[in-house]
Amino acid sequence: MPAPRALPGGEPEGAVSDREDDGVLVGGRDRVPLSGRDRVPLSGRDRVPLILDVDTGIDDALALLYACASPEADLVAVTCLSGNAVARDVQRNTRAILELAGRGDVEVAVGREVPLVRALEITPETHGPHGIGYADLPEPRAPLSTRFAPDLIVAEARRRPGEITLVTLGPLTNLAIAVLMEPRLPHLLRRWIAMGGAFRVPGNTTPTTEWNIHCDPEAAKMALAAWQAAIVADPGVPRAVLLGLDVTERARMWPEDVAALAARAGTDNPIVRFVDDALRWYFEFHARYDGFHGAFVHDPLVTAVALDPGLARLESVAVDVDASGGLADGQTIADWRGHWGRSPNADVAVEVDSVEFLRRLVERMGDLAASRGG
Repeated sequence: MPAPRALPGGEPEGAVSDREDDGVLVGGRDRVPLSGRDRVPLSGRDRVPLILDVDTGIDDALALLYACASPEADLVAVTCLSGNAVARDVQRNTRAILELAGRGDVEVAVGREVPLVRALEITPETHGPHGIGYADLPEPRAPLSTRFAPDLIVAEARRRPGEITLVTLGPLTNLAIAVLMEPRLPHLLRRWIAMGGAFRVPGNTTPTTEWNIHCDPEAAKMALAAWQAAIVADPGVPRAVLLGLDVTERARMWPEDVAALAARAGTDNPIVRFVDDALRWYFEFHARYDGFHGAFVHDPLVTAVALDPGLARLESVAVDVDASGGLADGQTIADWRGHWGRSPNADVAVEVDSVEFLRRLVERMGDLAASRGG
């Protein structure tokens, strides 16, 4: 994503109700420290069936490795679209990374390759000419799925109603098409969790807009409207979970984290080499544009929260997207004071345990790398 800005985010205000939702406290004014435990359900019954929708991307690559390294993740499929790179590179990167992690069995499908109505934008200055920085991976052996990504999302949600957690880490084009195909998708999914938006912080693409939403604001508006309509019709429908720059820019990876990864698995390890080569590009980008030699790791944080909601604190609010084409085009607008009179359609993250997340990221990727050997 172009030129992310490292700016602190304030906590949203507004009266909300306290309730437990999938193990995470939603709302409430009592801010206690987040737990440092590594809560890993070990029974197959408790594993979280995931579909990751990606635009791989350096931080998407880390999210894929995190999911492959997490025993509680049941990775059902990965769907792809253009965003950080063109869809052709995205699907190749995705299949190659899964094979690197020993998960070449996971189905990978491509969806729409351009936004719904706008011209395609990609960001090679942020993620490199093909999306994975300086890294170079062998051509993947596993074939690309013949399924269209939105078809896959809908079919799996229908096949396993109430089970699938959809994690969107790029623009929302595939999801928008999926809800057009199946308006009951918000009822069928266990949850939709997204990396997207900037709520009480500036954008990283325009003054008000985060990259994923910027790429296809019409799709984002359509997806959030679908969840709004579903919740009005049935208040039991789970709200969308949105992790914006307010919290994802609190998760930074540093060169010493790469060194810790190498210490767990060895420097001459294919996963360690891949992470080092990919992040070297990302570190240089952030040093050039943001003044620190590290990297925001948005997407693996979102994936970690999908697996353990206890890593985040959320507040319930109605969210919409400006798709007007004006100065605030692509802005995620949260009605913290209830001016619209709408039911909340989203749980927005206002706090994350970034220290615990980064510990898990290094530990899990390191253990995965060690298990894969040289």
